[in-house]
Amino acid sequence: MAEQWKEVARLRFKGERFRDHALDLYALSELSQFQKVIAETAKALWRAANPGRERLPKNFETRIRLCVRSIEDGSATVPLEVHVGNGAQAEPREVDEAVALAYDVYDAIERDVALPDPFPRSLLPEYCKWGEGLAADEEVEFTPRGRTRPARLNPQQRNRLVAYQEPPHENEVVLTGIVLEADVKSRRFQLWTDDRTSVIVGFSEPQECEVTTALKGHNELRLSLRGRAEVSPHGKILQVREIRDLRVLSASEQPYDASAKPIEEILAALAREVPDDEWRKLPDDLTDNLDHYLYGTPKR
Repeated sequence: MAEQWKEVARLRFKGERFRDHALDLYALSELSQFQKVIAETAKALWRAANPGRERLPKNFETRIRLCVRSIEDGSATVPLEVHVGNGAQAEPREVDEAVALAYDVYDAIERDVALPDPFPRSLLPEYCKWGEGLAADEEVEFTPRGRTRPARLNPQQRNRLVAYQEPPHENEVVLTGIVLEADVKSRRFQLWTDDRTSVIVGFSEPQECEVTTALKGHNELRLSLRGRAEVSPHGKILQVREIRDLRVLSASEQPYDASAKPIEEILAALAREVPDDEWRKLPDDLTDNLDHYLYGTPKR
């Protein structure tokens, strides 16, 4: 008979009130909120992978329902399991993907780095609610199935996550990338600035030709733009709301950067790094007989 339960993650509650592997009823709300975090993440990931479908698959909610069947030693360690059946349902794929992304979010907060790109920022309120009931000296270790190092959540790290909810601001940006997806009706396209980073860009009707040209020739063309973008408090470009300048470039063409230093300033800076004694070693007729000193041709 196929296995009916599968562990997907472990939560270890650490602190004085969790001694003797006991969870008080107030701590149960943390388990309930973690279920909401995983459920909403699983739904968001499914919708992102299936943009043309409105309804979740049949029994989706059941497949992502986490269950507690025991509490183990080690403060209070709670294995979280899902009920699985035969065949395609033997692996809890939706839950595993959601748990993995949640782990990456809390791990990023612990290491004080940017949140992972696939994370839907609309889920921040639910993520910030997890850990609300923890005291200053308490934390939860979160270990997905197959991982050995846990991510940790405590009140200090939760405050970092709350800070991500600060409102974004607008700023001038210059971006270059390839266009792999465009919606002419809603006037939005996706600009990939590298293999892992994409930005949603809004465009106007007069700019449609450049966008569709770049989309059709995405193997050979790039799109360079200057405009106003919504930027997170941590500097991540969320979306470009207005394009002020738009150019289609060949893959080998470098976009013009008005902020770049002129070549003469760069050369002058390099020259200043050379000691005066080294300059004095150069022959007086270097300019007139450069080919002679480089290639050995006769002097003029």
